[in-house]
Formats: sequence, structure tokens, C-alpha cells
Amino acid sequence: MFPATNRDIAFSVVALPVLQMSSLALRCERCLLVAVLLLLLWLPLPLGSNREWAVGLFVAGTGLLAAVWTLLQWTAARQSRGLKVALPMFGLLIATQAWVAVQGVAGLSMDVGATVQYLLLGTAYSLLFLLVVNLFHSRRRLVVLLGMLATSGTLQAFYGAFMTLSDIEWLLATPKTSYIGDATGTFVNRNHLAGYLEMTLAVGIGLLLALRDVRPFRWVNLLEMLMGAKARLRLALVVMVIALVMTHSRMGNTAFFSALMIVGGLFMLRDRDNRFRNGLILASILLVDVLVISQYFGLEKLKDRLINTRLNDVLVEGQVVQRENVDRDDIFVYAMPLATEKLLSGHGAGSFEAVFPQYPGEDIRTHFDHAHNDYLQFVIEYGLIGSLPLLAFALLALWRAFQALWRLESLFRSGVGFGAATGIIAIAIHSATDFNLQIPANAATFIVLCAIAVLANHHNTPGTTPGRLPD
Repeated sequence: MFPATNRDIAFSVVALPVLQMSSLALRCERCLLVAVLLLLLWLPLPLGSNREWAVGLFVAGTGLLAAVWTLLQWTAARQSRGLKVALPMFGLLIATQAWVAVQGVAGLSMDVGATVQYLLLGTAYSLLFLLVVNLFHSRRRLVVLLGMLATSGTLQAFYGAFMTLSDIEWLLATPKTSYIGDATGTFVNRNHLAGYLEMTLAVGIGLLLALRDVRPFRWVNLLEMLMGAKARLRLALVVMVIALVMTHSRMGNTAFFSALMIVGGLFMLRDRDNRFRNGLILASILLVDVLVISQYFGLEKLKDRLINTRLNDVLVEGQVVQRENVDRDDIFVYAMPLATEKLLSGHGAGSFEAVFPQYPGEDIRTHFDHAHNDYLQFVIEYGLIGSLPLLAFALLALWRAFQALWRLESLFRSGVGFGAATGIIAIAIHSATDFNLQIPANAATFIVLCAIAVLANHHNTPGTTPGRLPD
């Protein structure tokens, strides 16, 4: 052994603490990653987090995670390739939150308390977007994120379907008082479970496409096909499709399968080499799941709801013989003056419930705390100043998803892009008749979906050994 030199001693004194700090930062980063995953799993459980105490937990938890992440940036923690791409989108989210703060401080809001709550929620959504982009920066971590969302959707689907089929009809801890006979999972409203499943189903399909195998078929791989990870994922997709149909949500089902056909059609036209294989995967979801399996779990009832939908009263000789059974169209008509009254500034984030009662006519027979149209409600509450940045954020996310979808040289990137694009378009369609983006669990999941759209094309991919995903 050679005696240690002064240079060796100096190196050990300086480098060893740095290496220890880097190792500690990496462990903290991984703990932070697990915490974000658990947060996403938790959000749908307390009635979609659509209660004040659940909102408080979400805001506090996200703020704490963001604070820890900020501290890690001063150490050896790694940064995502997608962070630079995501910063303009993050800026758009912050721009909207800045306007909400102005509404509250300048007296523009008609409900200051609700505006403050929406400001906290919006800030939490913005921080969650940044956390996901930075933490899930590698392919392996992105697969874990997609798998967690698919798992959460499967749990919601199984619970909702089981409650309905068993006639127990409970939410998480209390009996259901509405939507009896419809799958709602741990959400109160069947449309919100449908919205959640639209996104988790899209993520699951994207993961299935990302992990698809283009090798020639061999019989030795049959056992792996039947019992491997992709077979379990395929079973999860079946469960989620069954639950989506069992929600009997007209627009939920229409939005998801419309988005799947739109993105799937573009995908198959673009990828000529694997068109037949991709077509079989998508056809199995559309045909086998819906026409074969789901007809035993409420497809007929969903069909009847679609056929019997009436937007207007049926008159015979001036007498009403059948009343309309969808009054959301009336809400849209009566709420339009609210949007035009303060088109630029809005009435204040979260103020719809406070300002709408002065506008509805006598034919509105129930209380409405939301406009049943996310686009209209955003304009009413945020005005064009606050709404346009949110629209730009969603469009940029969709553009990033399609960028990845077009990367045919990478099965993984195109598959993840497919899932992100499908989920974003499905929620965009569903938002025209419902308020999924007003439910914290669904809004947060949508934000994560937009982060996935960025990561689909901008995650780190260091070299790996065959059959192993990189960290």
C-alpha cells in the first residue's frame, strides 16, 4: 500500500461530503416521487376531493411537496429534460393564478372567499404540474406514473361496478343517496367517475401501446402474453371500460370513444408499418369490450338514455305530454348573460354559485352550483383574461402529445403521446356538458395528463440493458 498524499486527503475531505449529499438528495427525491404517487391515488377517494377539508389536504400536501422539491434543487438532484419545455406552460398557469389574485384584491370578485379557495387550488395545480414534469423525468419513472394512474382507475372502476352489481350502493364511507343503479366509485356524480375513467383509460391504452412488441410472433411467447404484465394491463382496461359503461354517463361514454376513434384513426394513418397490429389493439377495445362484454353490464341502459334524451318539452295540441329530461341546455342559455356582462374580467373565480341565482327562469327547478359547461363557467368566473391562458395551456399540452404521437421511430414515445392526446380530447369533449374540471381529483389528474404529454417526448433515456427500462 502506498501512503496517502496530501492531494488524496484533500480530495476525500471535499468529495466525500458532496457524494454523501448527492446520495441523500437522490433518496429524498425518490421519497418525494412516492409521495406524489400516493397523493394521486388518494385524490379520488374522499368524494373526488370535492370537500373543503379534502381541498385543504390537497393544497397543504402539494405545497409541502413543492417546498421539499425546491430545497432539493440546491443539491445534486437531477432535472428533467422536459422542465425547459414545461416552463412556458407553467407560466400560463401562473398567469391565471395572478389574475385570480387580482380579482380578490381589487374587489372584482362577487365571492371573495370562493376566489381565495380557487387561488389556492390553482396554485396547487400549477405546482403539481411542475413536480410531475421534474420528478418523472426518466422512462422507468414515467412507466411507474402511468401504471399508478391506470391502477387508480382500475380500483375506482372495480369498486364502482361491485357496489352497483351487489346492490350495496355505498360511497367510500356512507350510503349513496343519488345515482342509485349507476357506477360512481368514490365520486358522488356518475359523470365525474366517467371523466376520471376517460383519463385513466387513455393512460392505460397509451401504456399498452408504448410497451407493444413488434417482434414476430412465436409460440414460446404465448405464456407471457397470457400471464405477463401486458395481460394484466389489458384486464385492467376491460374493468375500466365496463365501469365506464355502467356509469350510464351519456357524454362520458360519447367523449371517450369519440376521442379514441379520432386519435386512433390518425395514429393508424400515420403508422403504416404497424397499422394492422395497432388496428387490432384499438378494435379489441372498441368491439370486444363494448359490444361483447359491456352489454352484460348496462350497455342497454346507456343506449336507452341516449335514445330518450330530450332537450325540449314534447307538446301535443299545446299541452306538455313529456317534459325535457336534460335541463343543462337551459342553464347554458340563462348563464350566457353572466359571461357577456363581464366578458374580460369575469365575476371572480368560484363565484358562479353566488351570481347565477339572479338569472335563471321559472323552468329551472333545482339549485345549480356549477354551469355544467366548463368552458362557460371559466369565462363567467375568470373572464377572457384568466381563461385564455388556461386554453393556451391545454392546447400546448395537446400539441406536445401529438408531437410524441408522430415519433414513429419510438414505440414508447408514440404510445404515451397517444394516451395523453386521447385523454385530453376526451375531457375537452366532456367539458362541453359537465364540470369535471371543477372537481379537484379530476382537475389534478388532467394537469398530470398534460405533464405526461410533455414527458412523452422530453424524458431522459440513458442507455439500458435489453429488456430493462432506464431509471
